[in-house]
Amino acid sequence: MSTLERTRDRLRAYPLVVDGALAAGVLTCMVVASFAAPDGHGGKTWGTREPDAIGLTLMAMAALTLVPRRRAPMAVLAATGALSLLEFATGDPRAPVVMSAVVALYTVASTTDRPTTWRVGLLTMTVLTGIAMLVGPLPWYAQENLGIFAWTGMASAAGDAVRSRRAFVHAIRERADRAERTREEEARRRVAEERLRIARDLHDVVAHHIALVNVQAGVAAHVMDKRPDQAKEALAHVREASRSALNELRATVGLLRQSGDPEAPTEPAPGLDRLDELVGTFRNAGLPVEVARTDHGTALPAAVDLAAYRVIQEALTNVRKHAGAEAKAEVSVVRVGPNVEITVLDNGPGDNAAAPQDGQDGQDGNGGHGLLGMRERVTALGGTCTAGPRYGGGFRVHAILPVNNGTVDAVSTTSASTTSASTTSASTTSASTNRASTTTARPTTAPTGDPA
Repeated sequence: MSTLERTRDRLRAYPLVVDGALAAGVLTCMVVASFAAPDGHGGKTWGTREPDAIGLTLMAMAALTLVPRRRAPMAVLAATGALSLLEFATGDPRAPVVMSAVVALYTVASTTDRPTTWRVGLLTMTVLTGIAMLVGPLPWYAQENLGIFAWTGMASAAGDAVRSRRAFVHAIRERADRAERTREEEARRRVAEERLRIARDLHDVVAHHIALVNVQAGVAAHVMDKRPDQAKEALAHVREASRSALNELRATVGLLRQSGDPEAPTEPAPGLDRLDELVGTFRNAGLPVEVARTDHGTALPAAVDLAAYRVIQEALTNVRKHAGAEAKAEVSVVRVGPNVEITVLDNGPGDNAAAPQDGQDGQDGNGGHGLLGMRERVTALGGTCTAGPRYGGGFRVHAILPVNNGTVDAVSTTSASTTSASTTSASTTSASTNRASTTTARPTTAPTGDPA
């Protein structure tokens, strides 16, 4: 901070002292000017006249009146104007008491609005100039009378200019403060969204792979004594699924690395082109899955492709966990106009009855966040999602994803770097899945042609 700025801040802390010094300066100027008289040729002659006692008294009173000008500008203007009019009527020779009225008019113009400045300024100019021309000792066309009109007009204009500049600077500072607050709020919102997205991705990775590990470990324990070869095969699946889970967890946590840390894996995020691999992992875990697709040749945006994959993955994971040992699953992917419809059905009673219905908090049967995550993924892309028990038994998950719209483009753009950084190049099994961008859901009606 410069010396001038420090001095200005210090003076602002004591406005009464500043106004007292201003009043003293104005009094000095008035007293000095009272010794000058026009010479008739546009100049001044000094020492040709002296102020009388009345003039000195009026000048002192006018200067003293300027001290509280910040607190009551209108009252100070009225008082200095009255003293100026009194001086016009009684002063001979005339004393420049009107200087105090000019300063008071400037204060009014700098502290009020423009309409008030115009009204008060015109009234002050008219009254002071008119009275000086009519009752003063000088001719009406004397330069002192014209000077009163000029100085009061300039005081109004200068005060209005200062007020406008102060308002402009205040508006700039307010916009800067608002922009700073907006940036902070946006940063907090992005942090919250990132935390929610990372939690959802961790759920996807853990729920899928741990469900497979649990199933295969149960198979191995059941056949360990009678069929050791099958037990070894089940344990191999456990090892592969656990390795994939660790790799994907490592990739997800890698998003939290600092700028100087090694780069995260950059394998492309999974999509429907890997649907057969995903279904194969569930078939190896003992869940019969049938797939019907009519979307061949359809190029989906990356965010939509990833969301469709994640919805199917989460739905099949819930089937394997909750539908029972004898359950079967059906997956259909259909292109309908501008949308892609994903449907996952099962026919097992299981504990799907405990799963939430549409409009409830989207959690899976054991209090997890599977259905909630699906709804969030689909809704972020402008789609819809429903999940609930089927008539006659079983469970149904249905999602409609728009292929092309502004929401899809925006989500694809903002999540491209994140999804690429969250995938894993170390996945060696068909059970591996990758990070997802945020997507959600809202209830909708069931489509015609239910594959069940």
